[in-house]
Amino acid sequence: MFELTGKVAVVTGGSRGLGRADSLALARAGADVVVTDILLESDPELEKTAESAQSALAQVFTSQQVVYAEKTSEEIRGMGRRSAAIKMDVTDREQVRDVFARIKEEFGSIDILVNNAGTLDHIAQIEHQSDDLWDRDLRVNVSGAYNCTKAAWPFMREQGWGRVVYMASVAGTLGGFGQASYAATKSAVIGFGKSMALEGARYGITANIIAPGIIATEAWRMGNPKMNDRMILRTATRSPGEPEDIANTIVFLCSPEARYITGQVITVAGGIDLFVY
Repeated sequence: MFELTGKVAVVTGGSRGLGRADSLALARAGADVVVTDILLESDPELEKTAESAQSALAQVFTSQQVVYAEKTSEEIRGMGRRSAAIKMDVTDREQVRDVFARIKEEFGSIDILVNNAGTLDHIAQIEHQSDDLWDRDLRVNVSGAYNCTKAAWPFMREQGWGRVVYMASVAGTLGGFGQASYAATKSAVIGFGKSMALEGARYGITANIIAPGIIATEAWRMGNPKMNDRMILRTATRSPGEPEDIANTIVFLCSPEARYITGQVITVAGGIDLFVY
């Protein structure tokens, strides 16, 4: 079951955390995987790129060498799959179009798109929210998913088959204290994903949205320990999820077995959205 041999998957934001886990899981299911990210470890302009992204986390990851796009691609090739790591800024529409055209030419098709690239480091109550970071979050989280979907869509429609997965968050369904920009953009991703499900249904394209809860990625581990403990206590399972919990859900949604599931928000959150006492 959940066999993806012969399919070509593109994962955005694939250098670490959820994106890396998604890429590896898709490869284990048989897919060839293109790992894209704004950061590649061999990039001589790595530090400058992290700074230009206006992301505090990107700068921390760069300084601590937590960037694994090319390593992930190498691991995938070690499984006997085709893979490439490609630098791509999801907010740069011209670059996105060029990258997807290149992938189609080199790999032959684009069957799966996982819109994972996103920002989550803008934490402040509304009176202290940064206008610049608000705009950045819209560009990356919403327009980034739009740009990549629009670039991949013609190829999927032409071949009559496609799987598109959007990464939202429980913040997009529940709201997030001090997370106005993050919650708003993730809510927008849900609406966009449902719209794409409607547009793709007659062409064999499904579009679904995953709403993760607390997942033990590198970014989460860098958070405030007291706040992390509070979030764990808010979760019914009293534990954070692992990146593989999200990745395994993506593999299922991209498989032939999930052909009749589209336009759905799949909450993978250990019950954080339940009443807990």
